Amino acid sequence: MLRALLKSQIDKMERTWGYDAAYMRVVLRASPMSFLKFGFVSQMVDRKAAPPEALAAAGIVGTLAEDCGPCTQISVDMAVAGGVKPATLRAILAGDEAAMGETAALGWRFARASLARDMEAADPLRDDILRRWGETGLVAIGLALTTARMYPTLKYALGHGRACSRVTVAGEATPVMHLLAA
Repeated sequence: MLRALLKSQIDKMERTWGYDAAYMRVVLRASPMSFLKFGFVSQMVDRKAAPPEALAAAGIVGTLAEDCGPCTQISVDMAVAGGVKPATLRAILAGDEAAMGETAALGWRFARASLARDMEAADPLRDDILRRWGETGLVAIGLALTTARMYPTLKYALGHGRACSRVTVAGEATPVMHLLAA
């Protein structure tokens, strides 16, 4: 009964987002309890603690550190659904700080510096985030970065992450700069 209910959740997610979640079916078959616990990952981020643009930028940086296709696409699609403007998302994907706007650029720069372990760059950005959105905002941005990496990492670990693909924003193909290489 529980497996059937959880399978229907996977089915719904795949239909909603046009996403192949075959790797999540592996988790469900192996351990429904692990599937349930992993399902709580995305709920860890308090989406009201920081602006959606900053959260999307941090999440996309995290996703791009691990993926070059479907996980990036679903991150973009969810950001659009969460109210982030397509132009902002295109700029985040392209690494165009000037075009992404101040709020997204702060999340983007902070996420990149954190992943690079560049505390000289991250420390003043963290201070700016704390001034703007407090500890709850900092934690939300940190969790957006962290949780975004978990899905593609698990997908690849289970043997389902093989293809890079073109990313679209609001139906328009968008160039993606591998953010860690820049």
